[in-house]
Amino acid sequence: MKFGLFGSAQAKRGGGPDVDSAKGYRDWLEYNTEAEALGFHSTFAVEHHFTGFGQVSATVNLLTYLAAQTSTIRLGTAVMVLPWHDPVLLAEQTATLDLLSGGRFDFGVGKGYRFNEFKGFRIPMEDAQDRFEESLEIITKAWTEDDPWTYEGKFWSYEDVIVEPPTAQKPHPPFWMGAGSPQSIEAVAERGYNLLLDQFAPVETNIERMNIFRDEVEKRGRTFDPYEVGVARGLYVAKDAADRDAAIERRIEARRRVDALAQRPDGGNKASIMSYDDAVETTAEAAMFGTVDEIVEKIAKMRDAGVRYMLFSDGGSGIEGLRTFSKEIMPHFADDEDDMVVARAAE
Repeated sequence: MKFGLFGSAQAKRGGGPDVDSAKGYRDWLEYNTEAEALGFHSTFAVEHHFTGFGQVSATVNLLTYLAAQTSTIRLGTAVMVLPWHDPVLLAEQTATLDLLSGGRFDFGVGKGYRFNEFKGFRIPMEDAQDRFEESLEIITKAWTEDDPWTYEGKFWSYEDVIVEPPTAQKPHPPFWMGAGSPQSIEAVAERGYNLLLDQFAPVETNIERMNIFRDEVEKRGRTFDPYEVGVARGLYVAKDAADRDAAIERRIEARRRVDALAQRPDGGNKASIMSYDDAVETTAEAAMFGTVDEIVEKIAKMRDAGVRYMLFSDGGSGIEGLRTFSKEIMPHFADDEDDMVVARAAE
């Protein structure tokens, strides 16, 4: 199996001259450089705005800085919300990251789901899908066209442009896209993208989604590669049951804070990532929170169902949790990397 990271850093605003706003970012950089040394395959950083608690907003900038401090770990976005960005400028910035990192960039994209962010940018959520589609078309064109081109769209127009620099990966960096419903998973397969599965869904739900994706890929005459499905999970390496249970309560509180930012005033936001029960039992089942033995058992269940690539968001055990994971958990799955056989959950 391959293991990567997924998540955010926090830079606090205000609090007087004694507050080091950059400390959260420096801690994130240290966490990820340590992860590379411990054998983690990748790190995916979020993009969020206007939270009041400092989640990563300038995602490409932060990953570019990390690229200069690392040499092997892959650097991903999970996800860049395309409706908010000038697609040509974003194509230039991400191509620069890919080039300077030696081709280590994974481009996770999405259309966004948090109401407060669309409100802050004064972009109607109703335009998100159309903006997303147009941006994808432009970014792909920008990365692959070697001659100047002109584009007239509904939201963006360009005249006689050529995007520089070129990407290191050809024809372009891999696209990753989050999806939950069968229709959206089918769309990811149709585009030929890799799939990101969210961290809050029950295990059986994510296994079902992976199986749908595999079937859709194979329907299109392609070979399914389980390493092209990244399953996100929360990770907390606990000392004991009491430590685990306290961490689960903190996770529930944090999720409720995020859901409050995402929900529309009329309660009409039906994004799949917000649809899961946040009860203690549901959260405990979905997250990789527990002692070493408990986490090994949970990962083994996913491996036996065909999962080969997992992305962990830090639930609070930090660098020491990563070290314990690398030393005591990774070795249980070291022989799985070349096993490309995917079991069907129904069998």
